[in-house]
Amino acid sequence: MAVEIERKFLVAGDSWRGRAARSRLIVQGYLAAASGQGATCSVRVRVASESAWLTVKSALPGIERREYEYPVPVADAHAMLAEFCAQRIEKTRHDIVHEGLTFEIDEFHGSNAGLVIAELELESANMQFSRPEWLGREVSDRPRYYNAHLLHHPFSAWSAGERAGD
Repeated sequence: MAVEIERKFLVAGDSWRGRAARSRLIVQGYLAAASGQGATCSVRVRVASESAWLTVKSALPGIERREYEYPVPVADAHAMLAEFCAQRIEKTRHDIVHEGLTFEIDEFHGSNAGLVIAELELESANMQFSRPEWLGREVSDRPRYYNAHLLHHPFSAWSAGERAGD
């Protein structure tokens, strides 16, 4: 069974810029998004560079979730995005290595512009790591920062309190 252990953080400042080992545009849409009581998973299609995947991810909040990824032909992924996904998340992902670990910094575009989140995949839920100076407040337990939520509740529509993290 595939398990993803991932922590999410807001990014503080711009000192991370220029440190990326790799950057790529990601476009994703949801074929089925979990919502409401009893919802168990979301299914997304994602295109990044010349690769594409279908991902089934559990809808539980927190840092440890079930995740299954399957490669699909890029042309099929573009067709699914066009035919089934009226709304999409677009972001540039920057990979930054800090003390041997790769932080993925997602810089959102469109109606989520202005939101910058760092994600770190861990080997265990209690794995220790060094925090770079640009790593801000942790938001792993806040579903509003999940991509599936941002699709229907974009960052541009958040109140000042929501943006501040109330």
